[in-house]
Amino acid sequence: MAGDQLNVLNALDVAKTQWYHFTAIIIAGMGFFTDAYDLFCISLVTKLLGRIYYHVDGAEKPGTLPPNVSAAVNGVAFCGTLAGQLFFGWLGDKLGRKKVYGMTLMVMVLTSIASGLSFGRDPKTVMTTLCFFRFWLGFGIGGDYPLSATIMSEYANKKTRGAFIAAVFAMQGFGILTGGIFAIIVSAAFDAKFPSPSYKVDALASTIPQADYVWRIILMVGALPAAMTYYSRSKMPETARYTALVAKDAKLAAANMSKVLQVEIEAEHQKVEDKSNSFGLFSKEFMKRHGLHLLGTTSTWFLLDIAFYSQNLFQKDIFSAIGWIPPAQSMNAIQEVFKIARAQTLIALCSTVPGYWFTVALIDVIGRFAIQMMGFFFMTVFMFALAIPYDHWTHKENRIGFVVMYSLTFFFANFGPNATTFVVPAEIFPARFRSTCHGISAASGKLGAMVGAFGFLYLAQSPDPTKTEHGYGPGIGVKNSLIVLGVVNLLGMVFTLLVPESKGKSLEEMSGENENNDEASSSNNNNQNSSVSAA
Repeated sequence: MAGDQLNVLNALDVAKTQWYHFTAIIIAGMGFFTDAYDLFCISLVTKLLGRIYYHVDGAEKPGTLPPNVSAAVNGVAFCGTLAGQLFFGWLGDKLGRKKVYGMTLMVMVLTSIASGLSFGRDPKTVMTTLCFFRFWLGFGIGGDYPLSATIMSEYANKKTRGAFIAAVFAMQGFGILTGGIFAIIVSAAFDAKFPSPSYKVDALASTIPQADYVWRIILMVGALPAAMTYYSRSKMPETARYTALVAKDAKLAAANMSKVLQVEIEAEHQKVEDKSNSFGLFSKEFMKRHGLHLLGTTSTWFLLDIAFYSQNLFQKDIFSAIGWIPPAQSMNAIQEVFKIARAQTLIALCSTVPGYWFTVALIDVIGRFAIQMMGFFFMTVFMFALAIPYDHWTHKENRIGFVVMYSLTFFFANFGPNATTFVVPAEIFPARFRSTCHGISAASGKLGAMVGAFGFLYLAQSPDPTKTEHGYGPGIGVKNSLIVLGVVNLLGMVFTLLVPESKGKSLEEMSGENENNDEASSSNNNNQNSSVSAA
């Protein structure tokens, strides 16, 4: 079956790692850097938005966003991301990866700027326009998921493909880190330039008029890295796998990759025609071949994001509960932004970023399945270790221990399913469905993010009605919420069993595109051997 592999695709599979691989990682990775910055920077400024726009004269505590407004501001980008993942994932298979890739970036640039310009001065107008633009920001971000993953998988060689796709995703860690660092710099500069008393000293004066610029600057800066890579994206050639297997133009695929790889590749017209499979998305044939795979990628991403986003977006509230962030009334508005940003930056620096790069280093050594299973396992362990003795961790002398344990859950999320759920859907589906199936898997994850983010807002409230935050009803408390998240991670281990291992195999081998329709299942082992001999 080695002869069935197109020369251009075989050349990509066995190509030595060279400069164009790293160029592709940077171009695709800067999109993810921007994605993470834009999605997570909102959690740095939600407290500030509450102080500015929902101040109540004479109140004991600073103003906070009402529950419905907070849910909208934090969650509307998720809704847009989910829609963008489905729409652009489908469009990437219909029009090609390259054509759609620039569209998503321009949407992100324009809506990042518009989010910071949110019009008006009264709360309703500002929040409505902020939510409107963040929805469309999410829409652009959503398109980046399937397209970046698919482009990187289709450019990479089979030996280091996992590391390259994971490296693109790992740029998220730097995006989160940069968001925190930039918020620290901006808030420190404003606090030094416009000093003000704490809320309990002078409630009105604690929020300076210039604070309105702080959140706008933090949101708008997200447009810069995306804008910087637009030209590079427009110059990337279409992937050979899309050109050859979907557009059926082997000659153009060979010409494009000859330039990229700097080798001469012969085009084969007839082979492309022979490879055309007739089954459609969600047909019986698709479900027989890939139905369980799609269930595995969607369910594991869904469960992972419930746990990941319930912690990540609202970790500032957990830090408040254990005393890492002082009571709001003891700070002015700008100082609160500084303390929240510092907490997020420390977590990103100590656990989030290292976790991503451990995956990059080891994913092609120990495989996707092992990393995902291990990650879910340790997330379960550490979540229960936080939850069961939760009262112990709330004592002042044990707070550092809590932060260490909490950081380890993030480390194993990123050295685990947060990276592998992104990598695998880009490797195991046929080229003509690859972007669509990755978009469906990613959208399932964002659905989980919404469940986690919104659910955690309400679930983590104290069961005692007198101890809940303003506007919230009683919940099950942080301890029981952590137990629920531990169970969610345990389910993630179960559904990981449906996800195949793709380490060291070509994309066509994983998707069955080297096989005849009638002999798909019986020839899989032969295909594996032939790919190895071809290499």
